[in-house]
Amino acid sequence: MPLIFRALGLTAAVLGLAALAGCDPQRISELQPGVSTEADVRDRFGAPENVWDESGGVRTLEYNRQPAGQVNYMIALGPDGKLVEVRQVLTAENFARITPGMELAEVRRRLGKPAKITPYRLSGETHHDWRFAQPPNTPMVFTVVTTDGRTVQRTQTGPDMDAPENKGGR
Repeated sequence: MPLIFRALGLTAAVLGLAALAGCDPQRISELQPGVSTEADVRDRFGAPENVWDESGGVRTLEYNRQPAGQVNYMIALGPDGKLVEVRQVLTAENFARITPGMELAEVRRRLGKPAKITPYRLSGETHHDWRFAQPPNTPMVFTVVTTDGRTVQRTQTGPDMDAPENKGGR
């Protein structure tokens, strides 16, 4: 396939994901805690990226908007199958809870699937990146650094240099 068609296909896929994420506020507004069911959630959001079983019979559906989006949703359903809450988990408060020594599996559980995972062979580090918007609308990246692939060594936050608004001068 010619390169131009592959590039156009990738652009269409990214725009499609961005449009999908843009519809999320409407979809969320259609759900009602204590009333909406898992079927209602799946009808609006589709199949989840992951399903997490919690204590007390609660199930959490992960709806990941990475790598094109800047949000990840965790939608909790009670033991009765009814909506408990919808949480956007890529927030400063959640990032502050990620600490050195924490297992990467727990980070994944709290933040959802990262936008990008980059191994650096020379340093032995692997960077796990989540794209988010710092209020009011600054594109940023939260990075969890591991050296063993399982345990947080450190975290860092910086500008999202891959965001469309930061690529204009390149």
